[in-house]
Amino acid sequence: MGLETESEFLKIACQAAREAGAILKERFFLPKKVFFKGSIDLVTDADKASEAVILKRLKEAFSSHDILSEESDYTAMKSPFLWVVDPLDGTTNFAHGYPCFSVSIALLHEGQPLVGVVYNPMTDECYAAIRGHGATRNDQPIRVSETGDIQKALLCTGFPYDVGQSERNNIREFSAVIKRAQGVRRDGSAALDLCRVAEGSFDGFWELKLKPWDVAAGALIAMEAGGMVTTFDGPPFDPFKDTILSTNGRIHEELRKLLSRKNG
Repeated sequence: MGLETESEFLKIACQAAREAGAILKERFFLPKKVFFKGSIDLVTDADKASEAVILKRLKEAFSSHDILSEESDYTAMKSPFLWVVDPLDGTTNFAHGYPCFSVSIALLHEGQPLVGVVYNPMTDECYAAIRGHGATRNDQPIRVSETGDIQKALLCTGFPYDVGQSERNNIREFSAVIKRAQGVRRDGSAALDLCRVAEGSFDGFWELKLKPWDVAAGALIAMEAGGMVTTFDGPPFDPFKDTILSTNGRIHEELRKLLSRKNG
């Protein structure tokens, strides 16, 4: 499998993300149909419309590949290639008219991220990466920050949908980190948060109870921009594990220790 094939994967993913993003941007300013998957877990008609466009493009281009998408049932065809799709990452923001959301598309090969695309339709920023070939924003190379002191670090996080019911809800971790960092933001789109680490706007990001479609593309982009991505406990990144820590690498161990329950 050469760069030419990987470049074709990336090209189709970028096209699909931009096409889906155009739908989201158009519908952002229109009345929305909102449905509840849980007490605070939303899905909109825009999620479905965006997903339909992406799945159509991927199936036409790569009919033998598996696809795992947030809003669709998953049927494995035993392909070594798995597309992981979030047609609207940041649905709650979208539903409330807060312009912070994205389209996230990743391709895994034998379980490892190979290609990643995250598109912000409101700013027309397309973040992309191929494993081993760096990361870009609108085709321009990006790199993580140089911040080496957590007290000077701007970080980002999020909270799970069961924050009010589960004790494993990131409140302990947030409390530990906010006392040490310069600031902590909560933007509501994990895919974009990871890209902000990749471009150096954030020095680190952490969250728990995320799904593969939330993190697979953004994690690859962050790693290819020179960042470090692991679980809270430190093993290498796995999109199917439910904790993620992404930093510029320089503050990684200190932040990881704050997050680890072994030290909490």
